[in-house]
Amino acid sequence: MELQQKLAILADAAKYDASCASSGANRRDSSNGKGVGSTGGAGICHSYAPDGRCISLLKVLLTNRCLYDCHYCINRRSSNVRRAAFTAEEVVKLTLDFYKRNYIEGLFLSSGIIRSADYTMERVVEVARTLREVHDFRGYIHLKTIPEASPELIEQAAKYADRISINLELPTQQSLDRLAPEKNFVRTKQAMGRIRVKLEDAADRRKTGDKKLRHATGQSTQVIVGADASTDADFLNRSEELYASYRMSRVYYSAFSPITEPSSILPLSAPPLIREHRLYQADWLMRFYGFQTSEIVNEKHPNLDLRLDPKLAWALRQRHEFPIDLHTATRDQLLRVPGLGVRNVDRIIRIRRHTRIRLEDLARLRVSLPKVRPFIITADHRPRLEELDIDRFYARLPIQHEQLELFPHALR
Repeated sequence: MELQQKLAILADAAKYDASCASSGANRRDSSNGKGVGSTGGAGICHSYAPDGRCISLLKVLLTNRCLYDCHYCINRRSSNVRRAAFTAEEVVKLTLDFYKRNYIEGLFLSSGIIRSADYTMERVVEVARTLREVHDFRGYIHLKTIPEASPELIEQAAKYADRISINLELPTQQSLDRLAPEKNFVRTKQAMGRIRVKLEDAADRRKTGDKKLRHATGQSTQVIVGADASTDADFLNRSEELYASYRMSRVYYSAFSPITEPSSILPLSAPPLIREHRLYQADWLMRFYGFQTSEIVNEKHPNLDLRLDPKLAWALRQRHEFPIDLHTATRDQLLRVPGLGVRNVDRIIRIRRHTRIRLEDLARLRVSLPKVRPFIITADHRPRLEELDIDRFYARLPIQHEQLELFPHALR
């Protein structure tokens, strides 16, 4: 099979993995005339670094052949799809050729499982090792690792990559038993734990002056939303555990997408995309706004309200805490006001040291006044209590249109 044909097949097969962000990459370049690449067509995706740089990546599978039979995966063992496989040398060649044409700045590499987890992981690591040690490639590399692979191979992957990730896929072992029987929740968490230890060790060594140390700066994972009956509480509780216990940089929520010749135990249609969006919003509240999962979802409300963003939904359930005075509220209280983000909260704290805050000041900060007015007190505004009535908020929402399927006849 020609290389371009393989690229078309294996780039398309990789598109379902959402966890290819490049955030956390160390800045490296070859401006000194040494090495190839820097961090900063088919198979090219775009990610963003913490400083806002857009990084283009070659995103491919080493192979879409797989021993596993995960029901939700188009590349599962029983799927009738066209198969292909790269050699390690072919992926290296594509990466360098695409870089030299200024198409990409890095590589995202995953793979189906062939022969065994260790055999597959060896092939994946060989690509990264060749790029780093043979070609002195200094661009971004993200490797998708396999939990069942030996700890030594996963450690080697972390040595050559900027980011490594292990897909959790589903939030409970019960769900894995039903949809991905070859996968084991405990093994995945053990692998994540070993990665965390190595990441912390590498971070400590860099702090002590080991500037030449090359090691991944973080790990991420992905979960599939809507493939089973897991609630939003299941996903967010699991994410909270991963952030707290495994030094996880990101959890990606990927809405289940119906595939060709689907398994009979899968849903016939995808969940509404707004559910994925709400989970990302809730995840953001947990990571940057100090919310606990139990404040966002609970036994009474195990799923997020698709009509309201999670912060607004929380505020309406806690109406007794509002309105708050912008001049006396703590930073934590301000962060919980719907419509106020981290940057504007810090600006408000600076402004109130020198003057009384008025609505026109918030408008200049580009704060959404209709959203914040019911929850705040300013020098020229005090809301009426009825403005916090939840029915009023629902009445102002735009009409929700049903999300239609694309080519529904092809999915039945």
